[in-house]
Amino acid sequence: MLAVQFAQFGPPEVLRLAEAPDPHPGPGEVRVRVRAAGVSPVDVALRAGTSPSAARLPRPHIPGVDAAGVIDEVGPGVTGWAPGDEVFGIVPLATLGGATAQLAVLRHWARRPAQLPWAEAGAAGTSLETATRALDRLALEPGMRLLVTGAAGGVGSVAVQLAVLRGVRVYGTGSADAADFVAALGAEPLGREIAGRFDRALDTAGGGLLPALIEATGDAARVLTIADFAAPGLGVALSTGEPAGEPGGHHGLAEAGRIRVPLQATYPMSDPPAAHRAFETTSRRGKLAYEIDA
Repeated sequence: MLAVQFAQFGPPEVLRLAEAPDPHPGPGEVRVRVRAAGVSPVDVALRAGTSPSAARLPRPHIPGVDAAGVIDEVGPGVTGWAPGDEVFGIVPLATLGGATAQLAVLRHWARRPAQLPWAEAGAAGTSLETATRALDRLALEPGMRLLVTGAAGGVGSVAVQLAVLRGVRVYGTGSADAADFVAALGAEPLGREIAGRFDRALDTAGGGLLPALIEATGDAARVLTIADFAAPGLGVALSTGEPAGEPGGHHGLAEAGRIRVPLQATYPMSDPPAAHRAFETTSRRGKLAYEIDA
């Protein structure tokens, strides 16, 4: 198969399109012929060598933790799924990648809603799962005031929509030029400044914002981050790790048009550096994705 991959750490230009061995699913997994694969912060950090996990990464490495495609091989113990099923999902966490290829193994998946385009589905898995997990841990109740940092980003933009559907009043930080985008998601845009009092705060951006979020909520226990690994030292919960279930718990909402996975741009598999370059140089308005050639 052809896959986007890198053999050394560095800028986006280290990515190349090359042959790689075909993967095969293990117990509880499926393999898909990939139609689209998302670009996530972990992909960029691993390629640059700045992630703590980079040192243990076998190379060449195929980036990508989100993919959508058509099942063509089912692993042992998988029931209710068959070749030909259209799905989207997340690769096994231990692999730290593998999605940006013609073939990929998924550990967590859900059926692709007919109204969810392939590119959006390819970028949806971790955003839906992570946003849902984070909001559940914050124990939100209708009428609460929730602050979301990085509200225009891949996870933040989904978290805003899900929180609004729970009856929560949402406020979102982000760049000034993303204010209209954040407002269209259902949040009140705040720019980059954290001002006001909130019942809960979800940090999807990192960058040392936790002390300000603690002050804004009045209690470290009311703050949760998915992006700042200094959180435990401040008494803030850090939500990371293996997904607890299928990524598509809210795919019915997507099919009904009540939630979307905002897609900023797509890039061809034939130009491997383009998507990573855009991730590093443009303001976030949702997700980026590769369109994968058959």
